[in-house]
Amino acid sequence: MAFDGSKRNMKPRSGNGFAHREGRGQTAAGGLASRRVALDTLLDVSRSDAYASLALEKRLDQSHLSQRDRAFVTRLVYGTIENRIQLDWLIDSFLEENKEIEPVLREILRMGAFQIFKLDRVPDMAAVNESVSLTRSMGLESFTGLANAVLRNMIRQKDSIEWPRPQEDPVRYLSILFSAPEELCRLLIDAWGEHTALEILRYRPDTRTVDVRANALRCTPERLRRLMAEEELHWQEGTVPGVLKVQNAGDLTRLRAFQNGLFTIQGESSVLAARAVHAKPGQTVLDACAAPGGKSAVLAEDMKGSGRVYAWDTHAHRVELIQKTVKRLFLDNVRPMLRDATQPRPEMAGTLDAALVDAPCSGTGVMTEKPDLKYRVTAEGVQSLCETQKAILDAVAPMVKPGGTLVYSTCSVLPQENEKQVQAFLQRHGEYEVWPLAGELPEALAAKEGEFGLQLFAHRDGMDGFYICRMRRK
Repeated sequence: MAFDGSKRNMKPRSGNGFAHREGRGQTAAGGLASRRVALDTLLDVSRSDAYASLALEKRLDQSHLSQRDRAFVTRLVYGTIENRIQLDWLIDSFLEENKEIEPVLREILRMGAFQIFKLDRVPDMAAVNESVSLTRSMGLESFTGLANAVLRNMIRQKDSIEWPRPQEDPVRYLSILFSAPEELCRLLIDAWGEHTALEILRYRPDTRTVDVRANALRCTPERLRRLMAEEELHWQEGTVPGVLKVQNAGDLTRLRAFQNGLFTIQGESSVLAARAVHAKPGQTVLDACAAPGGKSAVLAEDMKGSGRVYAWDTHAHRVELIQKTVKRLFLDNVRPMLRDATQPRPEMAGTLDAALVDAPCSGTGVMTEKPDLKYRVTAEGVQSLCETQKAILDAVAPMVKPGGTLVYSTCSVLPQENEKQVQAFLQRHGEYEVWPLAGELPEALAAKEGEFGLQLFAHRDGMDGFYICRMRRK
């Protein structure tokens, strides 16, 4: 389908995609020290292919910034990453000659352009001056004039920029307007059409929230609400029963209630996938790709602390994350293990009451929360992931008893990882059939389940994009 004509002259914005700047009326935040921390983090990501969240956490831990400046650095880092393709397009538009500039300078210009085009809390000239100072502090004195000229020209001409038009090249339009690689844009258009692809890419929640739920073995939902109120935190009920969406949460891990295992931080979609297993007391259940342990915790709690939950992962450091999670939540019936779920285990044939395969995937359903993921998505990479998903399903399927349950989930919105993966699995494994979730889903989601599972979209459902299909061995 073609784009709606009313959208043809849209201009980009941070937020849900078009002309807008954040924080109107707020005073400027951050100085050279803050911007240096942000720059170092961005260079960690670009040079070492580090994950933004881990690189940022490390840099902030090493800094001595105030809470206000830490928040500014976080916004600057994630905003610059999230809008990188659009920022590069703007930078190249204002470079008169060679666009192959020093990588550190390009990162500084990205940060400056992000502040000019996306953040009202930073005056335009402050963004220019701090960017020039940052260029000088990085030993790039000879480039200070270029940085100054490019950013000043952006300020002068920002209201007259000619943005790409969707009717001329829909893929290029989506790529630049929403800073998504063209290959990802094509994958989304092929899967869902131009309009839905646009909705997926431009979605940004009006309010950032953190999802939390009570540890069912140590805390009731009512007590969790009281705990949040005592901390003067504002929240609203999630779509999934028992989940609270906390606004302006800050670092919830610092709360004594978190440290004492009374509640955990877990997205609604993740909770829903684990609950789909319908784990019962005394059962033997496998979480095949378990790190960091949130779904294993749901299974263990549903089993009232009895039975056994095997929690596998292929990397030792990720198994340690599972161990920390279940130790904090006092879940003694979980057994974290270093195991490769793609490998068949004949000795386990028919031993499981249920298995959850939350498979490695492209992460296209969680790009809003993890913006660096979108730059890693390629058609070749998705195909490789599909092969891994297939191998895990084929290895786990024989382990489930007749009458047992197998739940397959991903945090992807691509059909080849989801519905098509399940259809192919059912053709290979005639001993399995789909066991619909509808009777157990929240009312707002029940009608959205299809013949081969439930596809969630962040822009439509207000939670992480996820796919969940429950199957039963006949």
